[in-house]
Amino acid sequence: MKLVPLGDRVVLKQLEAEETTKSGILLPEKSQEKPQEALVVAVGPGGVIDGKEVVMQVAEGDKVIYSKYSGTNVKLDGEEFIIVKQGDILAKVGE
Repeated sequence: MKLVPLGDRVVLKQLEAEETTKSGILLPEKSQEKPQEALVVAVGPGGVIDGKEVVMQVAEGDKVIYSKYSGTNVKLDGEEFIIVKQGDILAKVGE
């Protein structure tokens, strides 16, 4: 099954939380903070939304940082995804 977002929605796959600190201390699962970094899995078509032209600025495969409390969590075929509006994406992460 495949998620196909509508309008200015973007489907994200959250990246794994860090299991150790930079100094090498192992973190238990409860104290691992969920990263706000994700991989773009699918992008909606954009278009005219609420009377405004929306051009999608992200593409599949981009790494992005999104707002902490945004989006809708969806579980599909045993995988977890987050569906957010493009406006909830704060930045692209460049290499």
